[in-house]
Amino acid sequence: MKSILIIEDDNLLRGMLKDVFEFNGFRVYAASHGQAGVDLYREKPIDLVITDIIMPGKDGLETIRDLKKEYPDVKIIAISGANTTTPDRLQVARGLGAIYTVRKPFMPDDMLRAVRRILEL
Repeated sequence: MKSILIIEDDNLLRGMLKDVFEFNGFRVYAASHGQAGVDLYREKPIDLVITDIIMPGKDGLETIRDLKKEYPDVKIIAISGANTTTPDRLQVARGLGAIYTVRKPFMPDDMLRAVRRILEL
């Protein structure tokens, strides 16, 4: 069973993603901020990380940077609903090592397809 770590400060979105992935046969771990996500990743073998970019405390860019520094092969999807008039944080996330980026809002089925493609399921 493939595992996913969702790092998202929005309780509703985090819960919805957790439900979608569990329903589709994934083991899911969830964290409400970047540091909790990094700590969880250190404790468990996880196949894929999905992280929001804008979060309180350790944001998604810091989270990606820290995970890639410690675990260069980690697979990361970055998601953000940030205003497009600011520097494109999703592009920065890609530069830091995210292998796929998604702008909010997105359809759960689209995210599921992306995860399956990345994990080659």
